[in-house]
Amino acid sequence: MMKKSVHNIFVCLVILLISSFNNQETLKGTWKFQGGIYNGKKEGAPTEYTLQRKYNDQHFEAFAVEKGSKPLKYETGDYTLKGDTCIETETYSSQPSKLIGIPVPYLYSIRNDTLTLKATLPSGMRVEEYWKRAK
Repeated sequence: MMKKSVHNIFVCLVILLISSFNNQETLKGTWKFQGGIYNGKKEGAPTEYTLQRKYNDQHFEAFAVEKGSKPLKYETGDYTLKGDTCIETETYSSQPSKLIGIPVPYLYSIRNDTLTLKATLPSGMRVEEYWKRAK
């Protein structure tokens, strides 16, 4: 009887431990674009304005912010995190876009305060972007 109780407790602890690793993070917060690599070509962040993304638990909004001006929303979308993949689906773009409604899987990682997003877009373009958490 005692062995069975110990075994059951052990099994419950293992299940709890495993399920704790499956808790998905969110990207919740504001992130500022730091630059990226596009088809192997490194590009820095713009200097005339800042690009920001604001994430909640399931959605994001992207803004271009120029000092002294109202932020300009240029993109919105939905996202889900599954393991090391962030699946983004653009729902609005201020510019013509072929990505609206198309789920794009990004390999993502967060190290320190930097979010890295890597993907091959449906157009074939390879992207790797760096976003720093805003303080």
